[in-house]
Amino acid sequence: MPMPRLTTLNSLLLVIDVQDKLLVKMPDAAGLVRDVAFLMDAAKLLEVPVLATEQYPKGLGPTTAEIARRLPPSIPTKVAFSCCGAAGVLSELRSSGRKHVVVAGMEAHVCVMQTVLDLLAEGLGVFLPLDAVQSRHRLDQDTAIRRMESEGAILTTAETVAFEWLGGADHPRFKAVSQMIKDRVR
Repeated sequence: MPMPRLTTLNSLLLVIDVQDKLLVKMPDAAGLVRDVAFLMDAAKLLEVPVLATEQYPKGLGPTTAEIARRLPPSIPTKVAFSCCGAAGVLSELRSSGRKHVVVAGMEAHVCVMQTVLDLLAEGLGVFLPLDAVQSRHRLDQDTAIRRMESEGAILTTAETVAFEWLGGADHPRFKAVSQMIKDRVR
């Protein structure tokens, strides 16, 4: 059965652990931050809720400033790899009534994958923008992506998510999102 398309009313964005100490080890840290920030900006403009987590900030440092400035001051922290183990995250997902989660962040083969598997087990649709997910090592990232896809996650890109949220060029915020896409230098 095909997965319904993303809309601004049926989905939310979950940003996983984009933290300074691990971010510096990503092969394209600047690209990851750019693409996660783009998703967050599009979500805000289109009124899509955004949730975020931090993995053991005492060891991995805070959420990187470019992402943190787009979030409320209090971000749920966790020691479990899955975001579903962070206090309040799963209950907030459930109470939102939204059936689809766009998942972005790091690392693809640890916190992202375990979160995706748990969200799928909860019966939620998971969309994975591949340009907004990274691991330190390509093999780990590629293997995790294959596993998440085989379990039911829908592979996509950040720009595709934004256009899917818009639904058409007649959306009142189409021009603003189009400008964000033009400004998003790759």
